[in-house]
Parts: sequence; structure tokens; C-alpha cells
Amino acid sequence: MANELNKLSDKKVKALYGKPVSKIEFVADGAGLSAKVSVAGGVSWVFTYRLDGKKLNRLTLGRYPDMSLKEARKLRDKCRNWLASGKDPKLQLNLDVQSSLKPVTVRDALEYWIENYAKDNRANVVRHIAQLEKHIYPYIGEMALSDCETRYWLKCFDRARKESPVATGYIFQMCKQALKFCRVRRYAISSALDDLTIPDVGKKQNKRDRVLTDNELGQLWKSANEKKHIPYYNYLIRILIVFGCRSHEARLSEWKEWDFNNWLWTVPREHTKTDEKIIRPIPIFIREFIIELYSLNKNTGYLLGELKNPETISQFGRILWKKFEHSEPWTFHDLRRTFATKLNDMGISPHIVEQLLGHSLPGIMAIYNRSQYLPEKLDALNKWCDRLNLIYNKSDNIIILKVR
Repeated sequence: MANELNKLSDKKVKALYGKPVSKIEFVADGAGLSAKVSVAGGVSWVFTYRLDGKKLNRLTLGRYPDMSLKEARKLRDKCRNWLASGKDPKLQLNLDVQSSLKPVTVRDALEYWIENYAKDNRANVVRHIAQLEKHIYPYIGEMALSDCETRYWLKCFDRARKESPVATGYIFQMCKQALKFCRVRRYAISSALDDLTIPDVGKKQNKRDRVLTDNELGQLWKSANEKKHIPYYNYLIRILIVFGCRSHEARLSEWKEWDFNNWLWTVPREHTKTDEKIIRPIPIFIREFIIELYSLNKNTGYLLGELKNPETISQFGRILWKKFEHSEPWTFHDLRRTFATKLNDMGISPHIVEQLLGHSLPGIMAIYNRSQYLPEKLDALNKWCDRLNLIYNKSDNIIILKVR
């Protein structure tokens, strides 16, 4: 093989270049690579091959001295690899050229991260895509990533910060992670966001400790049971309060997750934050309500009857405290903290509460203890529903709910 490869040298190619000949000559380097010498003395690199044993093909790789002998050999080896995989080197080389001529855009890079990472690892991927389509793509989405300097990103973040500084912080973190992912995988290179932090573009979410009082929770529970909101939110509020689930778990829930034979709700791993499914027993108190929901919404496929935009749901949850004239703000996410706090106050074992919330068990328990504690979880939820009934009866008889 040593005699078949690398027959040419830089000195010999330099001697061939610019020397007119009487007819076109091919000077072999080996393994399909030749230096083609034109009558005028020009030199180009040619790869000769057969595809599936058919006729001989000649593919021009480049011209000397624009392409050196070393670069021509590297490209020849690439063509041989394509050939060994059953691919036509001519077609593959054209694809490579087209790819290099079309730069990776900001949209390309972010969509690459979504397709190859976020879809499998982010529970809120639909929300992420919506945020990018609203705040990033319309302004810099079609810019070449290599040309998109920090100042262009900052204009997008500054614009979004006026609407929601905390959400802008999340968008920034997402974009920064996406660019790093592309860089590590050598898909595209950009360091435009490397030196920025959340305070530079938005605001970190403050650690919250808001727990609804019994009276506040009773008013909310009563308003949903007495259908004071549009149907979708009556359903959502009751599900969030009873199960202590994340709003997106309820929002995305489909009827195939609900087992009416064993009375279990199984949240699939793609809808969770821990990448593990969550199994929650359906408490006796709420089973009739779930059956009613099924009869109403079974044709849509969704527990709540439709798939609402996550921002719409968040906005509705953020203003409820004002409608009830509560003294401090709260959001739907605070219902999870309320659920956890009150169950612990009732004497429910902490590991049962954590499993109901969909949290991973700590330390080595997460590896070896795979029990779902279904009887214990059902007992906890049944007791919680009894508590909700008590809270309901003790809540104000008149619910002050402003309509705005």
C-alpha cells in the first residue's frame, strides 16, 4: 500500500504547475487522487472512482495552489470513506459545499438545540419554542450566528424585559445553553452570550415562601367548585389543589394517562421535570369529578378539554389574588408549596409528599428505592380531600371575586 499512496510531493507538484504540455496529463498520487495538468499548465486535483462497479467517474476536488497537496489528500480520504459507505462522493461533496455556503443562522442553532436536547430533557419545550418565536426569531432569527454580536442579542432581551424581566432571564439562560450545546458539538460557534449573566438582561426569580392561608385556599377551592370561572379554569384549579401538581402536568394531560380501572394518574416522563414518570392515585372524593370531565372532554383527548397556551394560564393565575382581594400576591405554583406545607402539617411522611409533588427522592434512595408507595399516597390524598372539605365549609360564605 505504501507504494500506491502519496507518490507526489510538494516539489513535484510545484514543478508541474505553470508548465505547458502538448495534451492533458494525469499524474497519480495514489488511492484515486491525481494531479490533472492542463495544456496551459494549470493543475487541478481529481478523484477517480467507480460506484457499484459501474463506469469510471472523475470528480474535480479543487485547483492548485488554492488547494494544497495535503488538503487534496485529506479530501480524497473523505471521498473514499463516502464510497465505502455506499455514498456517491460527487453528491456528498456538493452537499458539503452547499452547507458551507449557507451559514448557520440564530434560528438554526436554537432549533438544533431544541431538536437534539430540549425535546428529550425539557418538560416545557413547547413554552420555550413559543418564547423564542415571540422574542428572538422575529428580530435576529435569520441572522448568521457568526454575525450576531452581543449587542443584537441585548436588543432582544431589553425588549422582552419590559414585558417580564423574570421570563427574560429564563429566555437568556435557554439561549446561552443552546449556544454552548452547539459549540460543544461543533455544529456552530458563538460566544456572544458567554460574558453575560441574568442581571445583565433581566431579573432572577426571587425565592418564594408564599403559602395560602386556609381561608384563601378555601375561597379558591369554593370558587372552582361553584363554577365562578370559565370551565377550563374551574377544572384546572381543582386539579392543581387536589394533586399539588405542576400546571403544565395538568395542562398537557391526555386521557390515556388516566387509568379508571386502578384509579391512577400516570404523568409521562416527557411531561415531568425529573425525567421520570409520576404515578398519583386518584382520591375517592374526586373520582366522580374525573368521570364527569371524561364525559365532557373525551373527544378532545385532553383532561381539560383543550390545550391552552402556558403564558395565558400563568397570566390568569397571577391576577387571581387581586380578584379575591388577598393581601399578598400568589401564583398557581404557590399552590404546590401550599399543598406540601399543609400535608406535612397533617403528619404525612415527607417522602410521600415529595413523591406526590413529583420530586426525586434524595441520595441513595433515588437509586435503590423504586417503590411508588401507592397505598400511602392514596391515603394521603384522601385525607387531603377531607381537609379541603373542612376548609370549604369554613371559608367565607360569600366569595368576593371581582370581574375585570
